[in-house]
Amino acid sequence: MPNDTPLLTVDGIEATYNHAIVALHGVSLTVRQGEIRALLGANGAGKTTTLKAVSNLLPAERGKVTAGRIRFDGHDVARTGPADLVRLGLAQVLEGRHCFRSLSVEENLVTGGLGRGSGRADIARDLDRVYALFPRLRDKRATAAGLASGGEQQMTAIGRALMSRPRLLVLDEPSMGLAPLVVQGIFRALVALNRAEGLSILVAEQNSTIALRHAHRATVLENGAAVLEGSAAELRARDDIKTFYLGEGSIAGARLRAVEPTLP
Repeated sequence: MPNDTPLLTVDGIEATYNHAIVALHGVSLTVRQGEIRALLGANGAGKTTTLKAVSNLLPAERGKVTAGRIRFDGHDVARTGPADLVRLGLAQVLEGRHCFRSLSVEENLVTGGLGRGSGRADIARDLDRVYALFPRLRDKRATAAGLASGGEQQMTAIGRALMSRPRLLVLDEPSMGLAPLVVQGIFRALVALNRAEGLSILVAEQNSTIALRHAHRATVLENGAAVLEGSAAELRARDDIKTFYLGEGSIAGARLRAVEPTLP
């Protein structure tokens, strides 16, 4: 179970691209130790920008956090390079199942351990851990990652991040383009890690159903701003969440409609 100690704190951040395009407007959230935190919203809501800000990856895409602060385990993220964040225990799995396509599945996994500076014995133990979590990868370990299925590539990308032994795993749209059974298997594995090892997880998802089923708490983004926050159970029960995800309008619009007088 999560405790009250914050591992990640995002405090009122604003972000822009190319010094002109404002992508985030005062977004705040926390991830507690041992917590699964979901970041929900439609395409373009600001989920990916938030996650890249958390990992200090925005400068590589001409982006910048222009206000607010992000702290990971007491470290100022803006003053900490992405590689240093990985060594401190923050690992991100980017959207799109990024793998080294010409390398085998196992070689991809090993690169995650090398980035942390692991020796051979540690890498062997961590490989066994990943293979126990995703048995399909053991069967495909000699296969070029580019020839693996979409689900196997996503497992490889997650497994490579886990090889760095993170305390916070940041995932961007892990369900995108995958069959429902594959998605369920991936989330079951992540929940098992969370329960067994206390791994904290921040996951951005458009699939609110799967995310709210497994998360402890969630934040909903709309047009670059946080518009709802609460426990996953509370958000599952809200009609405005259902309205938003059924494409019947925005959450802000749903709130307005809820207070509009009914005309005779």
